[in-house]
Amino acid sequence: MAAAPERRPAALPQAGPAVASRPDDAVEVGRIAGAWGVRGALKVAPHADQPQALLTAGHWFLLPPEDRPAPPPGAVASTPLPPVLDIVQARRHGENVVATASQVRDRTAAEALKGARVLVSRATFPAPDDGEFYWVDLIGLDVVNRDGAALGRVAGLLDTGPHAVLRVQPSEQDADERLIPFVAAYVDAVDLPGRRITVDWSPDY
Repeated sequence: MAAAPERRPAALPQAGPAVASRPDDAVEVGRIAGAWGVRGALKVAPHADQPQALLTAGHWFLLPPEDRPAPPPGAVASTPLPPVLDIVQARRHGENVVATASQVRDRTAAEALKGARVLVSRATFPAPDDGEFYWVDLIGLDVVNRDGAALGRVAGLLDTGPHAVLRVQPSEQDADERLIPFVAAYVDAVDLPGRRITVDWSPDY
């Protein structure tokens, strides 16, 4: 059993028709770190060790960084981010992804996108193997133990290296967050349609 944001690399399909707006199932998967080379290639820092979604999606949707300060009154407005990039090619390069987009023609244009958040449609993610789950699909699921006791809801996951850990937020406001290893020894079943995870875990832990 594994909880992986992304899986092994796959070939990038040909970019489809232009997409005008961000889909409702868009998931943030990386950030543009800057330009790569002089021909407009983008260097992207993925949020996952295996950045399938970046490698296989034909369209990347962009949002500005949350921490970008608002311009002072009277300042000249910077060039707005394009809402979507049509990806021509994407490949791994060390810990990063290097990609070219039809809208980005030179290094200056690529540098202007530095810091942008990259989102892709969840529907474009490759299907996980049996026993594997995307983190985004686990967040928000209710967690119960074998006796049916409610332990809380998945607020996020932690990557410890060997395995992921569920961050389970109890319904009681003053209760401490539970950290449950996402391994077969503790996780009995994941019911995505039923929005529930069953675990071998005591409420007293």
